[in-house]
Amino acid sequence: MFKNIGLISKPGNAQVQDCLERLVKFLRKRSLEVIMDVTSAQQLLSSNDLNIIADPDVLGSRCDLVIVIGGDGTLLQSARLLAKYDVCLLGINLGRLGFLTDISPSDMEEYLSDILDGAFLEEDRFLIEAEVYRDNKRLSYTNALNDIVVHRWNMSHMLTFETTINGHFLNQQRADGLVVATPTGSTAYALSAGGPIIHPSLNALVLVTICPHTLTSRPIVIDGDSCIQITINFEQTGEAQLNSDGVLCQTLLPGDWITIEKHQHIRLIHPQSHDHYTTLRAKLDWGKLV
Repeated sequence: MFKNIGLISKPGNAQVQDCLERLVKFLRKRSLEVIMDVTSAQQLLSSNDLNIIADPDVLGSRCDLVIVIGGDGTLLQSARLLAKYDVCLLGINLGRLGFLTDISPSDMEEYLSDILDGAFLEEDRFLIEAEVYRDNKRLSYTNALNDIVVHRWNMSHMLTFETTINGHFLNQQRADGLVVATPTGSTAYALSAGGPIIHPSLNALVLVTICPHTLTSRPIVIDGDSCIQITINFEQTGEAQLNSDGVLCQTLLPGDWITIEKHQHIRLIHPQSHDHYTTLRAKLDWGKLV
C-alpha cells in the first residue's frame, strides 16, 4: 500500500540517530523508496547516495506515508507543512506525552511491519487557519493542528478583545488571552486552561479564555465550520501576540483582527490496537489510585 516513505525528525541526539538508522535499514529491506528531510539526513552516520534528501514540498508530493520521529511538536510542525498534500503521517515518539506520536521506538519495527502490510487505523484530523488583518489589509496567515492562541505580550495588564462567531457578537473580554482549539488541540493548552476534551472525530472547535477577569467566563464548544473573529480593542495599550501550535507567528496591535476557520485535513496512521480512551488514560494518568 505504501511505497514511497518520507522521514522527518527533530534535531537530534543519539536516540534520534539510532531510530533513523534502524528505520532506513528496515525500510530498505522491504525495497521501499526512502526520502528524508535535511535534518534527518544530517543525523544519519550512513547517509549516502542511496538516500534521497528533499524539502517538505517534495516529501509531500512524492510520498504516500511520512514517518515523523520526535515528539508531538515535531508532528505538529510536519502536519502544518504537509497539510496541502494527501499524505499520511505516522509518529514515532521520542518526546514526552506522545498524544499524536503513539509508537514507541522499541516496538516500531513490529508495528511498521503490520502497517506496511495494510493492518492499521486511519484517522482524519482537521487543521484551522488564521488570517491577521490590519487597516483592512491581510497582514499574515498561518495554520495549526492544535490551536491558535491570542495572548498578551509586553504588558503587565490584561488584553481587551472582542469575539464574534459567524458575524454574531459573542462577548468582549478582559483576560490574558484566548485559545481556539481543534479536537486534536483540546488535550493541549486548552485543557490546561480549563477546557473540555473533545473526541477527535467531532466537527467542533472550543474557545477557552485564559485567566478571564470575570467569574462567569466558561469555555464554549461551537460548530467546526464556524468563522471566528477576534478583534484587539482600539483602547488597548501594548502589544499582543498570535501563536500557532506554540510558535510565535505575529505581533498584534490595537485594532488588528484575526479570522479563524477550519482548513485542510491530515490523515494520521495508527496501529490497529490504537484506542483514544486508552491514550487518554495513559497520558493523563486516569484511573490510578492515589
